[in-house]
Amino acid sequence: MKMITIFYATYTFLVLLNIGISSPESTVNIPQKLIMGFKATPNPTLNNFQPLLTDSTGNFSLSFLRVNSDQLALAIVHLPSGESLWQANSPELAQWGKHTQLFFNGSLVISDPKSGVFWSTYTNGDSVVLAKSTNLQILKGQNNSSILWQSFDFPSDTLVENQNFTSAMSLMSLNGLYTMRLGFDFIGLYAKFKPNGSGTDLGQIYFKHRALEAKAQIVPGHGPITVRISSDGFMGMYQNGSVPADVQSFNSYQRTVPGPRRVRIESDGNLKGYYWSGSSWNLDYVAIPEPCELPNPCGPYGLCTPGDGCSCLDNRTQTRPGQCHPPRLGSSDLCGEKVNKYSEIRRTGVELPFKELMGYTQTTSYEQCENSCVKNCTCWGALYNKASGFCYYLDYPTETILGMGDDSKMGYFKVWEGVGKKRDRWLGIGVGLLCGTIIVVVGVVSLAFYKLCKSRSVKSRFLDDGDIVSPGPYKDLGSCSFGSIQLSNK
Repeated sequence: MKMITIFYATYTFLVLLNIGISSPESTVNIPQKLIMGFKATPNPTLNNFQPLLTDSTGNFSLSFLRVNSDQLALAIVHLPSGESLWQANSPELAQWGKHTQLFFNGSLVISDPKSGVFWSTYTNGDSVVLAKSTNLQILKGQNNSSILWQSFDFPSDTLVENQNFTSAMSLMSLNGLYTMRLGFDFIGLYAKFKPNGSGTDLGQIYFKHRALEAKAQIVPGHGPITVRISSDGFMGMYQNGSVPADVQSFNSYQRTVPGPRRVRIESDGNLKGYYWSGSSWNLDYVAIPEPCELPNPCGPYGLCTPGDGCSCLDNRTQTRPGQCHPPRLGSSDLCGEKVNKYSEIRRTGVELPFKELMGYTQTTSYEQCENSCVKNCTCWGALYNKASGFCYYLDYPTETILGMGDDSKMGYFKVWEGVGKKRDRWLGIGVGLLCGTIIVVVGVVSLAFYKLCKSRSVKSRFLDDGDIVSPGPYKDLGSCSFGSIQLSNK
């Protein structure tokens, strides 16, 4: 028993050391309930997160999470690992500074005097608690029996055990590029490929898992589906019942694991599941196991070939993703550009990684497929399958394309000339012209200065009556430099 006590004391110390708690005020008296009048400001000595409210188990905490060294997000953190499981959906992050404040006045609010409110629950509650399920709740009424607001209704990038995910919600990757949403009978992953896409635009779907309906059917008009992570190790799809219409099993299916489970949409667009082993988060599920099937593994105008990794559509090598061409900012089409504002790439042996989820037309030849894209200013590329005659159009700037090694699959791509080699070339020319101009100006000024100083040194050798002054190399040379004086004596 003594050894167990020593072990847990050591483990607790290491956890506190890991999360960066450095003051006695941070290690004790962290409340399990926030009431009216609560206020907190960021501690400048902490490097990663600052616990503000804990659950009854002490495993999770509502915290200030430090982001990009000088900003903060309100987050629910798994204390043993320091991993964020939820973040408040604030359009702009507050500063990690003394003026930023979190307070509870019936609403939970983040604000500062200069910028105003960054985020608020807009409620009229009596208290705030964090359930051991990691659900942050604002309570109201006698015995705090009424839930006015809960974080489970506003997920960020992660789902945890027994959290209901509905068609009214979405998971969004922390970089804002990828989302998970529910359709009538499927789970879909979407990519935001259009730079200026509208808020109602879901983006391009690149992964779709339809319910197998092996144990229960999804019936139209009987309500939306719900996705839930089970403690038995699977992600289930439900419609008005406890029997799942679909089960996606994890590696640890029907095995007891030491800690909680979670599923997260990653910054590369993949959907992954994890469980806590007691010392680390173990990978338990991967929606897209093949890297080349991800929405953009090699960056814009990249080519991903299974087994060979990344290269570029224009045959250049690529040592890391994103080196082929930087993404174009602004408009997602070429309609507002002048003529010949883009170059062209043609490539054989290529196709879209998720072509079965994209629309297409049927053409009689590759030339017809390409020409229809050339004439359309909203088209960024066209891919043609000679065997089927299917022509796929890209209505967004080209991202990673799949390399197949089959010459019957051909592609045509528009490359805006503001990116890549042309931009670098014009930048180099501009820098060269600027440097040349500076050299010419400096030369002209130096020559004029030299002539002026030489003239003044000659005039200083004569008095008003014509007599020569007594020798002296530095007489009456005014403000001329020492170098000019030496030149005048030669």
